[in-house]
Amino acid sequence: MGLYNLDKIFKPESVAVIGASEKKESIGRAIMENLVEGGFKGDIIPVNPKHDRVLDRTCYPSLSEADATPDLAVIATPIQTVPDMIDECARIGVGGAIIISAGGKEMGEEGEKLEEDIQKRAAEGGVRLIGPNCLGIIRPGKNLNASFANQMPLEGKLAFVSQSGAICTAILDLSLQENFGFSHFVSIGSMADVDFGDLIDYQGHAGDVSSILLYVESLTHIRKFMSAARSVSRIKPIVVLKSGKSEAGAKAAASHTGAMAGEDAVYDAAFKRAGIVRVNTIGELFDCAEIMSKQPLPQNSRLGIITNAGGSGVMAADALAEHGGNIEPLKKETLDKLNEVLPPHWSRNNPMDIIGDATADRYRKAVEICMEADEFDGLLVIFNPQAMSDPAEVARALTELLEKKSYPIFTCWMGGADAAKGQQVLNAASIPTYDTPEQAIRAFMYMHTYSRRLEALTEIPPRLSRSLSFDRETAEPLIQEGLGREDGVLTEAESKKILDAYGIPVNRTEIAGSEDEAVQLAEDMGYPLVMKVHSIDISHKSDADGVQLDLRNESDVRKAYDRILKGAESYDPEAEVLGVTLQPMFLRPDFEILMGAKKDPNFGPVILFGTGGTLAEVVKDRALGLPPMNRLLARRLMEETRIYPLLKGYRNKPEADRELLEEMIIRLSQLVTDFPQISELDMNPVIVQDGKPVAVDARIRVEAVDTEVPHHLVISPYPAELESHEKTDEGLPIFVRPIKPEDAPLFEELFNTLSKTSIYHRFFNPIKSLSRKMLARFTQIDYDRQIAMVAMDDREEEAEKMLGVARIIADPDGKTAEFAVLIGDPWHGKGIGAVLLQRCLDLARERGIRTIWGTVLKENRGMLALSKKLGFEVKPEPGTGEYEMLMEFDR
Repeated sequence: MGLYNLDKIFKPESVAVIGASEKKESIGRAIMENLVEGGFKGDIIPVNPKHDRVLDRTCYPSLSEADATPDLAVIATPIQTVPDMIDECARIGVGGAIIISAGGKEMGEEGEKLEEDIQKRAAEGGVRLIGPNCLGIIRPGKNLNASFANQMPLEGKLAFVSQSGAICTAILDLSLQENFGFSHFVSIGSMADVDFGDLIDYQGHAGDVSSILLYVESLTHIRKFMSAARSVSRIKPIVVLKSGKSEAGAKAAASHTGAMAGEDAVYDAAFKRAGIVRVNTIGELFDCAEIMSKQPLPQNSRLGIITNAGGSGVMAADALAEHGGNIEPLKKETLDKLNEVLPPHWSRNNPMDIIGDATADRYRKAVEICMEADEFDGLLVIFNPQAMSDPAEVARALTELLEKKSYPIFTCWMGGADAAKGQQVLNAASIPTYDTPEQAIRAFMYMHTYSRRLEALTEIPPRLSRSLSFDRETAEPLIQEGLGREDGVLTEAESKKILDAYGIPVNRTEIAGSEDEAVQLAEDMGYPLVMKVHSIDISHKSDADGVQLDLRNESDVRKAYDRILKGAESYDPEAEVLGVTLQPMFLRPDFEILMGAKKDPNFGPVILFGTGGTLAEVVKDRALGLPPMNRLLARRLMEETRIYPLLKGYRNKPEADRELLEEMIIRLSQLVTDFPQISELDMNPVIVQDGKPVAVDARIRVEAVDTEVPHHLVISPYPAELESHEKTDEGLPIFVRPIKPEDAPLFEELFNTLSKTSIYHRFFNPIKSLSRKMLARFTQIDYDRQIAMVAMDDREEEAEKMLGVARIIADPDGKTAEFAVLIGDPWHGKGIGAVLLQRCLDLARERGIRTIWGTVLKENRGMLALSKKLGFEVKPEPGTGEYEMLMEFDR
């Protein structure tokens, strides 16, 4: 169902309350009262067959008998009655419903079946649902309080979405105290239909939303969530509080929402990949809500701190350092200005201790100087209660001044009753205020984290120095072999063959089924050697005395073989031992790394990188990432680990070949992308010696799956199957493929071939160059949401060159999309645009897009002619000098 059907929920002109009652304790009555008292300007229609009137309004026995069809129905009846209510909503054309009723999947199997029935009926009838088991929704700007919360929040630009109604009411109460408001306030409940992904998309496109805050217990439709978050986080901050971190918390969340929570570290990795900022407590979520509702985002973390007490300044500086921020030294110009207005004994440094007897006027002058200085990205003003200063007077002195802010300015009024007077003044002026320096710093740094995430989202990934190839045909039968085994475990040798097929460096590994065969192999391979037990039943070989090192002669080999068989027998008498493997010995490895993958029940394949060796599980130095990966993402994954600084070279240890490590991660990512059957993959250790990494041990476990490639991933990978070699009508050979993030330099070269006229025809603005942010937007696309096909010069003698690009950008509902075409000036008239746009149109039709539209300037005769040729309906837009192109596939 179309995303924009949500307008019926969030912008209704009429609301029906089903279950309205005269009983004071009735939820239906509370919702009616909130609609009336909130000043909702549309029709309010009470529905309850047992009552003639509710709040002096005529009560209809059913929706069908009401005088008008409402846009929105709020259902507050026992959940067993809800399926029939949804049928009635669908029958008369109600666009959206909020189901307050509890008793769905959180109650077990029976409730889950009931929710499925409700969702099915709603989908068939075209009714969008919020809930069940929710508080309702509030839109202060629309005077809409369709909830049973007892207060209407202030109007603001924050959107808040929570799975917990109790968290909603707590945040609402605090927001009134701190004087900040919301554009959307949504209790989402069990998410039978509308979920976090839908609301991120909707609020991301809403002009009255500046930031989005989420309280999450579990996620549904995670691929949709990731797609929405990755799109919206580029333009608006998304902050999430995800509960269920501990095992006990996860179980509680499961019983609360009826959905199992995954490993918390995977959620961390997913949020980071999506550009979402994660906070850890309700207090932190609230602190972020306050500062984001009142302040602009910081460009960096250089913070100025003004205080009237040295101790609180030190605490703020410590907190800033702990969170990775910077105490910026004062420039001479700033220092000289401060010296003119501050007493002789002030600190002359940042934090700026302006002395305990600081008056309101001294505070005002110091703040004004710092606001004019260019060395800060934010300013924290701390006030400690002193007999010589009135907290409220100091606060009043700052309120007018701080209205001129161009970067975040926030305050910390420390203390109790006296400080509260100043806090009230600051809150009334919409200036963030916190109780402690640490609390203030943490909120600022969460804002900075978003700025860094935004920067990371627009960073251009470097290309590998060589192209990658993968031998799927060799890996496929080995995967099938594993699927035929009861436990799905492949041997080390089989696992290494698969890795080798995907270009991951592995050491030579030979299998010996007897002691004599081991001796013969050893002589052939040369010494020193490592011998390992060869058994699919023994995962941790060292635990079974199954790894024998530094074998240097025949005697060593025979003794090692005997020890391994005895060790395996002692460790697990039932284990099937197939023999041993022999491998070259790395005598003095520089580093041991762990690299692998596992299948998460919620997020699918997850890539793991960290410190390896026998102590890997004790050291627990690891980072997680989601495929698909590129060099940039692989590098960031490595940078999150404690071993990464060592890989850059340490003392007598040479630098590791980090590009080769990045390549290994990319190849591993491709392997788990191609084979959703892989449930576990472990390479431990990956030895790094003389800078070169090689996997010396490997283990793969597989299991049967129903999901087809690439739908087991939560982030759409590069669709290589769309690549093709074509010839234009004019005979020009071109290689047509989807655009890649690494194409940014090629796209920039294409842009540089354009004349001023061509640029204006395509961008409707006289752009001189492409910023990094623009390059990222054009090349780093979500393949689920956009179609962008490029034409590469396919003549053998030509260097890699991008000749043109066509794209179709779908609305979040997936039914309507806009098209655009850009061809370099030297290749106009060669038929490239026709090939690219036709390919995009074919793909759009396959994906179920119904309507394609575009806008073309009347001077752009080439594009007008191409549009007509491909079947677009071309209409002039009166008085604009523009034409609208329209193609409807349903016609």
